Amino acid sequence: METTNQEVMTLPRIGEAAPVFNAVTTQGPINFPSDYSGKWVILFSHPADFTPVCTSEFMTFASMEDEFRQYNCELVGLSVDGLYSHIAWLRTIKEKIEYKGMKNVEVNFPLIEDITMEVAKKYGMIQPGESNTKAVRAVFFIDPKGIIRAMIYYPLSLGRNFDELLRVIIALQTTDAFSVATPADWRPGDEVIIPTAGSCGVAKERMETKEEGKKCYDWFFCTKELSEKKVMAEIKKK
Repeated sequence: METTNQEVMTLPRIGEAAPVFNAVTTQGPINFPSDYSGKWVILFSHPADFTPVCTSEFMTFASMEDEFRQYNCELVGLSVDGLYSHIAWLRTIKEKIEYKGMKNVEVNFPLIEDITMEVAKKYGMIQPGESNTKAVRAVFFIDPKGIIRAMIYYPLSLGRNFDELLRVIIALQTTDAFSVATPADWRPGDEVIIPTAGSCGVAKERMETKEEGKKCYDWFFCTKELSEKKVMAEIKKK
């Protein structure tokens, strides 16, 4: 039987603790995720420095950093390049690149040096069929307790949708704060889903109960109104 030396990449799972690591970054050393205890974190990887899609993404992340922080969310980037490459690339972005009205963009969040691919392997960022030496565009949403709450993976050729990344952070915090679920394409101010009761009979009884702003389409599918003002007041105070 033929054997190979190819490593088997594993992915952390939603609901598990984020894999622990220490790393050097453009903002100094970090211990992850302990340095971010009490905060939400978006940990994301990009394939390589000095590449166009990654440049557009880093400029967008940097331009939106304050917006993410409004939701107690920090950004941490990673690629398998070295620290000096990171520094040179980020300096080039600030001094030379103007894109979609963004210019003089300074990246202040940490960018991890991962030339050994230790972190990338822990998080399953090296994907078969993409590259053996570049991390795909992975995004991990990690909550204040260090638990992975959502993951999104993109191929090397596809830039991320940043409206969606922010929407996910807001939606996760909303579901935690109000014990609800969010329907397809949910945005703050839209109706939210009331969790299904434990049995059909209980659910039907609840369906018939009058409650302002509640709407039931059937026993298993009920929604209620939740204003954007109420959502923002609750999640931005944390």
